[in-house]
Amino acid sequence: MTSTETRAGGPAAPARGRARPRRRTELAAFLRSRRARITPEDVGMPPGPRRRTPGLRREEVAQLAGVGVTWYTWLEQGRPINASAQVLDAVARTLRLDGAEREHLYRLADVPGAAPEEDDGNLPEDVQAILDALSPMPASVANGRCDILAWNDAYAAIFPAVVTARPCERNTMWLSFTLPQCCNPVANVAETAPGLVATFRHRYSRHLDEPGWKEIVRRLQAASPEFARLWASHDVAQAHSALKVFRHRAVEGEIRTRTTGMELSAAPGARLVAYTPIDEESRERIAWLLAHPEAAEHRH
Repeated sequence: MTSTETRAGGPAAPARGRARPRRRTELAAFLRSRRARITPEDVGMPPGPRRRTPGLRREEVAQLAGVGVTWYTWLEQGRPINASAQVLDAVARTLRLDGAEREHLYRLADVPGAAPEEDDGNLPEDVQAILDALSPMPASVANGRCDILAWNDAYAAIFPAVVTARPCERNTMWLSFTLPQCCNPVANVAETAPGLVATFRHRYSRHLDEPGWKEIVRRLQAASPEFARLWASHDVAQAHSALKVFRHRAVEGEIRTRTTGMELSAAPGARLVAYTPIDEESRERIAWLLAHPEAAEHRH
């Protein structure tokens, strides 16, 4: 095999397709985690004798994807090899990757078409006006790293920690995973945590070499065993609507909301999330907190 050919028999991708070292390490771990999910029975293969590790073997993935065993082994080992879109598609189909996982694979392999998003912390003044107009519906804006950039008074009322937190800790991932249970306004953290980490990791693949991203991941892994456990699973997902339940010491009962997220064309990389109350009781509790800001702040 020459240096310009892949083990799959086709021409190698251009030099641009060579993933950087950190991306290759992440790619290797991601592929191993996806391979471990699939059993021989899932792909119509006989189970054979008991296996020491779960999932398909590397040679089985290579065979099913129609690529060379050595090439796939090198890919999964994080070696600096070329990976074309066509070959990655075959691997993605074999590993049964969904849309978010396929996009994640492409970014990690650094193939054309997976350009990183911008991540600018500066917001146009109109964004705050939009947030204020949404009240009494809680709403906030965060960048891809989950740094909270702006919010309205309703969001501050149900999540006062966002106002009192130091700027370096004003991050939804940090607050979700490090606040003590007694002080965390999110009542269904255990239910929402896997999705939070999966969407965070999906965005992370665009920013593997950026110091700010590496630092927040390092801090979260050190501060939260639960985050570290979920992070090690390498699950990825696109952002989607979810049930978010809040509690506040100043009111009795839960504040139940449904999240709706939208990208901001005026601020690339930023995302506005609105929390729509799903019942009358939740709307009344938010209204009470807004009408009694001092009581709400002092009793949290």
